[in-house]
Amino acid sequence: MASFLASSRVPMSVVLVLFTLASLMGSSLGNFYQDFDIVWGDWRAMILNDGELLNLNLDQASGSGFESKNEYLFGKIDMQLKLVPGNSAGTVTAYYLQSKGSAWDEIDFEFLGNLSGDPYILHTNVYSQGKGDKEQQFYLWFDPTADFHTYSILWNPQRIIFFVDGTPIREFKNMESIGVPFPKYQPMRLYSTLWNADNWATRGGLVKTDWSQAPFTASYTNFNANNSCVWFNGSSSCDTNNFSPPSWLSEDLDSANLDKLQWVQTNNMIYNYCTDAKRFPQGFPPECNMS
Repeated sequence: MASFLASSRVPMSVVLVLFTLASLMGSSLGNFYQDFDIVWGDWRAMILNDGELLNLNLDQASGSGFESKNEYLFGKIDMQLKLVPGNSAGTVTAYYLQSKGSAWDEIDFEFLGNLSGDPYILHTNVYSQGKGDKEQQFYLWFDPTADFHTYSILWNPQRIIFFVDGTPIREFKNMESIGVPFPKYQPMRLYSTLWNADNWATRGGLVKTDWSQAPFTASYTNFNANNSCVWFNGSSSCDTNNFSPPSWLSEDLDSANLDKLQWVQTNNMIYNYCTDAKRFPQGFPPECNMS
């Protein structure tokens, strides 16, 4: 589009409007140059293949990371990741939505590395108003280092659903009616980082990062935030007079997906804060008592 505009006699005001609209419409091409900024790690974060692939690298000097150019207030966001292969013990690949400020909101995927042959741990959490402590952890049912897999977040005013390759693994419902804060007022950017956390990530910090295996690399492709409300200059792209609410803005899990969710939580969940009685001797958080 830029070359066309440059070669035509289009007023600059129209050019600016077109580029703004293109940004607000989301990421139809999933181009990392268009959608993200490298914010940490210098050359360790690399955009390749004309913007279709992004690699994060970790060495003993530093990790790396990126953030979305857009902020979102609700959305259905997909990203394909291929995680650090081999001995990834001590490393963490984090992929999450987060707002700014001391009372921030956050929706987390974190992939905790492990020794060669041992499974990754997928760690999930939800923060609202700076308060998290809502961890659930899973073993994946495939090798996440052998190929790209899709990790998705559905975030609407009623619920947050975490998906892996289209299979729901966790649902966190809006339970403000019983006093549980829910992230729905603060726009969030999408972030991802690859970093060293060998003080806690693998077996509680017992297994340290083997720097002879560095650099460690995680890869990203096929970002899609077309089904999202972009926050721009204090307003949402979904707040227009002619806006017809999309289905995802009120989406929930049908019976087939509820069955899939139950299967994953029965067979692949390895930690649930709502069953950790030692952590909550005075009683579980109120959301844990809801069916």
